[in-house]
Amino acid sequence: NPDVQVAAARVEEARATEMGSRGYLLPSVGVGVEGGVQREVSPFGQSRTTIAAQPAFRASYEVDLFGKNAARVDAAQAGVAASAADEEAARLSVSAATASGYITLLALDKRLEVLEATLGARGQALKFARDRAEVGYTSQLELRQAEAEYHATSQLVPQLKAQIARQENALSVLTGELPGAIERGGTLGELNRPHAPATLPSELLRRRPDVAAAEYRIAAADAKMRVARADFMPAIDLGATAGLALSDLLADPISIWSFGGSILAPIFQGGRLQAQLDVATAQRDQAAWAYRSTVLGAFQEVEDRMAVLANLEQQEVALEAQQVAVADALRHARNRYRTGYTPYIEQVDAQRALLGVELSLAQVRADQLTTLVGLYQAVGGAPR
Repeated sequence: NPDVQVAAARVEEARATEMGSRGYLLPSVGVGVEGGVQREVSPFGQSRTTIAAQPAFRASYEVDLFGKNAARVDAAQAGVAASAADEEAARLSVSAATASGYITLLALDKRLEVLEATLGARGQALKFARDRAEVGYTSQLELRQAEAEYHATSQLVPQLKAQIARQENALSVLTGELPGAIERGGTLGELNRPHAPATLPSELLRRRPDVAAAEYRIAAADAKMRVARADFMPAIDLGATAGLALSDLLADPISIWSFGGSILAPIFQGGRLQAQLDVATAQRDQAAWAYRSTVLGAFQEVEDRMAVLANLEQQEVALEAQQVAVADALRHARNRYRTGYTPYIEQVDAQRALLGVELSLAQVRADQLTTLVGLYQAVGGAPR
């Protein structure tokens, strides 16, 4: 999935940033050469051309007396952890979306199966009505009613097939493939329904990757605030150079070296340092409130899905009972119509009711599975 790959690349970016921040804790070492050709006038009034070169080895080191550079490393480490948690959250989200999308696809297959079965039954009813109309047993009204019901069901089939094709394309793209057909591993009724996960609130905060990412962002923001505070302190730098002086005026090269240090304390910065600290403090507060919002959202997602799941189970029981009653009513209506006791409209009403119940039952079973997927996502995934 492209979103997962983007999240993985962000982790690598954060790791590179951390590696770069560690460089502040180490000395900076370099080597260089200075040289040139110079033409000048000697003290005796004669022209003179000199060639000189000075290779040098330089080293410098900032003494981290107030912990500024260490705070930079801490911020980078927390950034890596937050990016890794974001990657895990992206993987969990894509996995849940893929599972829900596949369940939806199987639910559409089930709806198509119900429609095709209903279309077959209405085709038989249409043939029966046509035969009766041809011999003059019934009027043209019942024949037209049967034709209307048959075509009303028939026009739903291509719509549903188009939905199935769109769902297959969406699943293909979600898994990083070109749009195309999806191979089924079974039917909606063959899917195993796992038990709802039992997770304590403390485990929820520990298992959800988005909560972990929000917590790491607080740590990163706090470390950046320490960096901003350390900017008010003096900067202590140590430096050393060593090299050779080469010139055509010298018989032999001369070694040169120097060692020293500097202390620079900020006195007046026009409010820049205070503004930087205020920005870092505000960012830390934002991260803290974002963490609280993430935690509250996590608890809400779990409670919402648990409530939906409980009501869907009750709805499924009611629909199953309704399906039995409506199917029996259709059987009676069909028998009464064929023996001439009732008009065709009673059979039509029973067929419509049964179709609606069967479609609703397929949707409720799919909703139960997708709600379970969402519940597992809300608690941070399946237990490991």
